[in-house]
Amino acid sequence: MRAWLLALLLSMAGVAQATPPLKVASYNLRLNDAGDGPNAWPHRREQVQALIRYHRLDLVATQEGLIDQIRDLEAMPGWARVGVGRDDGREGGEHSAIFFRRDRLALEDHGDFWLSATPDQPSMSWDSNCCHRLATWARLRDRASGQRFIAFSVHFDHEAAVSRRESARLLVQRVQALSKGLPVLCLGDFNATPDSEPVAIMRAALRDARELSESPPYGPVGTFNAFRWDAPADERIDYLFVSPGVRVLDYAVLTDSLRGRYTSDHFPLVLTVQWGGQGDAGAKGGR
Repeated sequence: MRAWLLALLLSMAGVAQATPPLKVASYNLRLNDAGDGPNAWPHRREQVQALIRYHRLDLVATQEGLIDQIRDLEAMPGWARVGVGRDDGREGGEHSAIFFRRDRLALEDHGDFWLSATPDQPSMSWDSNCCHRLATWARLRDRASGQRFIAFSVHFDHEAAVSRRESARLLVQRVQALSKGLPVLCLGDFNATPDSEPVAIMRAALRDARELSESPPYGPVGTFNAFRWDAPADERIDYLFVSPGVRVLDYAVLTDSLRGRYTSDHFPLVLTVQWGGQGDAGAKGGR
């Protein structure tokens, strides 16, 4: 009887000390364009906020958001964000902002770089001729476990093949330089299919979370819907890449809708992770 009671107490202590998993997402918001009519941001804003709340997300890497959209999400109670506008390094143009829950994650450092040959200033390079492309990163500490990690939110060029390839190479270089052995979450809209060169470059350095999921992937393979309710959803261009040391419990492509309308022209991708279980989980602690 005494041995049974001791085993029960130890089991309860283990449950109490278990670190809750972290829920992270990549979410191309679709910029606020009045030309989208009933799909324009004012008609989707509350739906996007409700999705983030309901799915209890801890970190959301966004793409395409303009400053009014960024402020709408930043106003959610308990949330903070990092990231600048791609046109001027301040508030102009689309953002690749990273949002996080302050009660779960503590910000240690952050920054931005342009996907160009001159990454430390607003610029375009290679065969890009449409618009600036930007990546935002944040080094964070998980308050529940003390684990430190670095997250990236990226948005590759949708037209320029050379730019996508060189952006992948630059991104891998920055991941290696900034992570310094910490676990990495690299999230975003890569505008590239799984058989493309940019994705191959990413997979050579990081792991595709969809392939690591310990549960069968949920939802469609495709991540782009063009606001079409009858979209085949077979085009995969958004990805969640992780480093060794990140355990992927599950992976989902969410098709949440309201009255036949999606929350964006991209589906949000959601990942549930725990630290450790697939190699060295990186350093803990920090300020």
